[in-house]
Amino acid sequence: MATLTHDRSIAASRGTRAGFAFAVLAAASFGMSGTLASGLMDTGWSPAALVLCRITVGALVLLGPAVVALRGRWYLLRANAGLLVSYGVVAVAGCQLAYFSAVDRLPVAVALLVEYAAPVVVVGWLWARHRQRPSALTTIGAAVALLGLMLVLDVFSAGSVDGLGVLWALGAMVGCAYFFVVSAGDNDLPPIVLAAGGLVVGAVVLAAAGLLGLVNLSASTADATYRSTAVPWWLPVLALGVVTAAVAYVAGILAARGLGARMASFTALLEVLFAVVFAWLLLGQLPREVQLLGGVLVLAGVVLVKLGEPRSA
Repeated sequence: MATLTHDRSIAASRGTRAGFAFAVLAAASFGMSGTLASGLMDTGWSPAALVLCRITVGALVLLGPAVVALRGRWYLLRANAGLLVSYGVVAVAGCQLAYFSAVDRLPVAVALLVEYAAPVVVVGWLWARHRQRPSALTTIGAAVALLGLMLVLDVFSAGSVDGLGVLWALGAMVGCAYFFVVSAGDNDLPPIVLAAGGLVVGAVVLAAAGLLGLVNLSASTADATYRSTAVPWWLPVLALGVVTAAVAYVAGILAARGLGARMASFTALLEVLFAVVFAWLLLGQLPREVQLLGGVLVLAGVVLVKLGEPRSA
């Protein structure tokens, strides 16, 4: 029995390490999207058009591997049809639409801060639904991480706040929290199938929103510029689809299944730090001292949340 317990402990430890590795990969992949999109938006691309291309390319990349992963078990799609639709509508298309609607009315920093309060929603959901009360250390870690996030985003210098914009940002926050809860949920869909299905549904919903005039879908074939270097428009679009959609969503789901919704959602705050790093590398935007301090606090908060997580038996 001691050997069995030891083996389970080793397996749990390996699963946790793999979960953190996937979480960092997901954060880095998602964090690249803003910098890549910035170069395209400067040439006339609308945010919604970029998101549509991003998730459409991601869906096309994952469709083949998803079919292979199903191994002929098409009944899994029928049994989880509702989950796939809700995931695509809420966690993919809905979250993106809400966020860009928020940015249209709020400073970007404020919209991001509200959206990235999603870990608090995840903690509340797990407490209310599954009676998983957070420890004192988890609560302190959450506070430290959110304070660090405020410094990284420099929300203290943000302008006025629009009420409707805040509501849209809250919608993005719910969509982000839903991503972690569903990704970590107990379902029999392979991660790559869940990611592919969600991206397909999200692309269809966002395209429909564009056709109905709910979002602006404008694009350009002009070269994008990064660090004074011009690149053809299709190159950053391809990177958005392959890296920040296909890789990012699959890694995010694997991270949530390995770490659980709560820990994965807090680790995802590293995305903001990666966004600052990529903005420096590709756009030459140097981080300020207050942002560096905020990054340290985010990392410290994530460590505290991890230390406050219950140990596996």
